[in-house]
Amino acid sequence: MGKLVSLKIDVSKIDKAKDLYKGAKGTYLTVTVSLNDQIDQYGNNVSCWVEQTQAERTAKAERKFLGNGRVVFDDQRTTGSSGAPSVPSEDDDLPF
Repeated sequence: MGKLVSLKIDVSKIDKAKDLYKGAKGTYLTVTVSLNDQIDQYGNNVSCWVEQTQAERTAKAERKFLGNGRVVFDDQRTTGSSGAPSVPSEDDDLPF
């Protein structure tokens, strides 16, 4: 497991006609989530907005910001190229 994020989303900002779409198993909203390196004045380091089309990104259209949150769990283990946690070598000069 990598990280768990808790978000508070303002659902009143979702345009049901434009932003939601029907899928095979339900109605969906595609969002973009950004994990930031720095924490803001409210303790948040995650933000979320409605996904933009390529044309909207190219035109630098304003994002429809939905909310923010924070990382509530961060698994700090380092992983190798296989994705499995790396194991220290036996010649790492540790006293134990």
